[in-house]
Amino acid sequence: MLNLFYIIAGLVLLIAGGNWLLKAAVALSLKLNIPKIVIGMTVVSFATSAPELIVSIKAALDGFPDLALGNVVGSNIANLGLVLGVTVILGGIDVNKSFYTTDWPVMMVASLLFFGTIFFDGEIQQYEGIVMVSLLFLFLVYLLRFQKTAVVDEIPEDDIPLPLFKTVLFLGLGGTALWGGSELLITGAVGLAETYGVSERIIGVTIVSIGTSIPELAASIIAVIKKEKAISLGNLLGSNIFNILAVLGITSIITPIRVMDQRLLENDIFWMLGFSFLLLPLVFFPKGLRLGWRDGIILVGLYLLFVYFTIK
Repeated sequence: MLNLFYIIAGLVLLIAGGNWLLKAAVALSLKLNIPKIVIGMTVVSFATSAPELIVSIKAALDGFPDLALGNVVGSNIANLGLVLGVTVILGGIDVNKSFYTTDWPVMMVASLLFFGTIFFDGEIQQYEGIVMVSLLFLFLVYLLRFQKTAVVDEIPEDDIPLPLFKTVLFLGLGGTALWGGSELLITGAVGLAETYGVSERIIGVTIVSIGTSIPELAASIIAVIKKEKAISLGNLLGSNIFNILAVLGITSIITPIRVMDQRLLENDIFWMLGFSFLLLPLVFFPKGLRLGWRDGIILVGLYLLFVYFTIK
């Protein structure tokens, strides 16, 4: 009963946090005159990736590396399969060319870098973590200096500027609520899972990853409802990049991450690469530069298939 309370309380906090974070992100994009997708891929992505970072560092330090790895791999799959799928079912997203010239390629490079560092020796060393964090820094510098709008903002005239203190307040409240909500949700979900004797890897790639992806889901759904789709797509792409380069990078700098369950390398990581690659053809077919409800159904269907094969 207590675990169920944690889950419900966590969801409430996550929805509130997504709303606050979105307000701060829109206000920042107006104040700094920065394209919304850049805000989505930096400020919003970092805040919604904070639960993955906290969970992964704690899991690695406590001697549960598969929970740390499964959390990131599962979160990246959930972000594209579940979160993006649900988001575009609720409302289509029109995409401009910088999506496939910058944002998607960087996500694929990060995913392939992760694959290359861990597939052959089953470990992410400290120096590899330093390379990941350095690449993230370079990417952020590029974004802030050169990135153009990658998604069409449907109604830009509805944006409301906020005073600086309110922007900072919403940013702090949003990030804190997302972190606290994720903690409660994970505590409740893992408590329920352990009652049924589920393995560490399965908990990581399903329950914990969904729990830590709910900030992205909350932020993205609220963004779509409020017609801020640039933040929605930018948040998800940025979150996947942050999950690999920041979460795994920082965690492995603190302590090397070693694979314990080989199914992470034999199964889960290929699902992650598959979802990342699939996003590009979905953007172009059947209608060019658009993600619609049919694409959403494909993504959610494949995600359910992934969960089925993981837990069966």
